[in-house]
Amino acid sequence: MYKRVVVKIGTSVLTGGTPRLDRAHMVELVRQCARACSDHEMIICSSGAIAAGRENLGFPDLPATVTTKQLLAAVGQTRLIRAWENFFRIYDIHVGQVLLTRADVHDRNRFLNARDTLAAMIEHNIIPIVNENDAVATAEIRVGDNDNLSALLVALTEADLLVMLTDQAGLYTADPRTNPEAELIQEVDVIDDNLHTLAGGSVTGLGVGGMTTKLQAADIARRSGADVVIASGTTPDVIIRILAGEPVGTRFPALKTPLERRKRWILAGAKPNGTIAIDKTAVESLHSNGGNLLPSSIVRVDGHFQRGDTVTVSDENGFTLGRGVSSYDAAELNRIMGRPSDEISTMLGYTYGTAAIHRDDLVLLGEN
Repeated sequence: MYKRVVVKIGTSVLTGGTPRLDRAHMVELVRQCARACSDHEMIICSSGAIAAGRENLGFPDLPATVTTKQLLAAVGQTRLIRAWENFFRIYDIHVGQVLLTRADVHDRNRFLNARDTLAAMIEHNIIPIVNENDAVATAEIRVGDNDNLSALLVALTEADLLVMLTDQAGLYTADPRTNPEAELIQEVDVIDDNLHTLAGGSVTGLGVGGMTTKLQAADIARRSGADVVIASGTTPDVIIRILAGEPVGTRFPALKTPLERRKRWILAGAKPNGTIAIDKTAVESLHSNGGNLLPSSIVRVDGHFQRGDTVTVSDENGFTLGRGVSSYDAAELNRIMGRPSDEISTMLGYTYGTAAIHRDDLVLLGEN
């Protein structure tokens, strides 16, 4: 039985494809969550603030700018949380609003503070209603979409199930609205390049995030130890049926060996500030033997980052291999890349160790 569950509800589900919040359907989703609360700890990742803001202001004709979206989010967030609060009050359940940005989890201490706040709410039987803080978020600190925010919540709360409710029944072999032969994929064990190509090549109509971001979120969540289900938010009793183990939507089983807490933060929390490209020999060695990423294997350093920042690790062609926390800043790595580790102290006048990225600070996307 699942203990802790994150339910991500997209704007298309909350509005039913209309310009307004579908309050009747919100009540139905609340009913299901309330029923589940007797056996499960629930966290809701709710979209819909901008849509609620437009509705509240009477659908004004505003310019399509970032500032406009922030304005609408500021107006709509209060309306959205009030709706959730009123509907859960029917079942005598308390909720609390949590607004996050990437900056809240970029720093390890802030990540832990956010984790502790959510844990305290859950401990006191308060359902967190989480959304991105769109009213103040800039491009640099945005998570980007609530699909990835829901995966971040899995890492923060150590949930064991992520339910992503959208306007489609799940992941299909093709776009079901243009291809009558498209079939629902009931279970996915491996998220590979072919699957990403399939998702990116179809017009799914799944809101801002799209199916590509849902696959990204599913990959992060399953590596954090959670099963993931993508399903239609209008399927009758969808949450209850998923919790009961029924084959609803597309299921992504958790990896058998989930990442430890620090690696969950590396993968889900901090936005990479640069890229370290490594040679072919190092790529093969990391996948087969593990070990540290050494300066001698680095062929290129891109971006401006500091020691302790999260960076993307790629091969020489730019294919992403994983993420890691750099032991040196970009300028230092540019000086010591391609050189043996025993020369670091001589070249820099100091050393932070032999590794550019220590194995404990490295997450490879292909590792189980």
